[in-house]
Amino acid sequence: MFSLEGKTALVTGASGGIGSAIAYALARQGARLALSGSNGEKLRVFREQLQDEVGGNHVEITCNLSDSQQVEELVPATIDTLGGMDILVNNAGITRDNLAMRMKDEEWDDVIRINLEASFRLMRAAARPMMKAKGGRIISITSVVGTTGNPGQMNYVAAKAGLAGMSKSLAQELASRNITVNCVAPGFIRTAMTEALTDDQRAGINSRIPAGRMGEGGDIGAAVAYLASDEAGYVTGQTLHVNGGMAMV
Repeated sequence: MFSLEGKTALVTGASGGIGSAIAYALARQGARLALSGSNGEKLRVFREQLQDEVGGNHVEITCNLSDSQQVEELVPATIDTLGGMDILVNNAGITRDNLAMRMKDEEWDDVIRINLEASFRLMRAAARPMMKAKGGRIISITSVVGTTGNPGQMNYVAAKAGLAGMSKSLAQELASRNITVNCVAPGFIRTAMTEALTDDQRAGINSRIPAGRMGEGGDIGAAVAYLASDEAGYVTGQTLHVNGGMAMV
């Protein structure tokens, strides 16, 4: 069940906390991966680690998502390298937090360019070869705050909410071609960033989560693996919230 044997996937932000968990989940189900990120050396080290632990013949493709030309070249490079692309996972993202009154234009522009515009460009680039292949999976990682809002993150929330809406529109355009378009919205997930929190800060966060704890990267990876599978072929235009009950929507 949920086998991805013979499938190829592009994962952006692949060497980060959630991105690496997604890569592991897809690789364990048999997919061959193109791992993308802006740090080529970090990607290489992660690819070698993934192959040592899980196996497979994966590749890394460096891409700066703030550079529109590099973004436009990423899907063609993936197809040239892997021979096709069945799955696109838009995972990469940045934050430039600030209160709205103090937010600089560049803080807004940077987040929208990388978190929303780059995802649009990759979706657009992936749609044509997937239509030609008569099938595909497009999965974007959003956030619980795209639904609930969050003070100090007007730019980030706008991008994540926009990504969910954009996915619904594309899902309607591509459904007849056996291509699904969905989102996974993590809540608080244990990463290097959350490990830097104090015990009191972690306790405060956990008190807001009915499950009483933060999630793990593997929780997000499992959700992505499901949506990438044949078993999820009738699921499209949806956002799967993985947040321990923190926001029930």
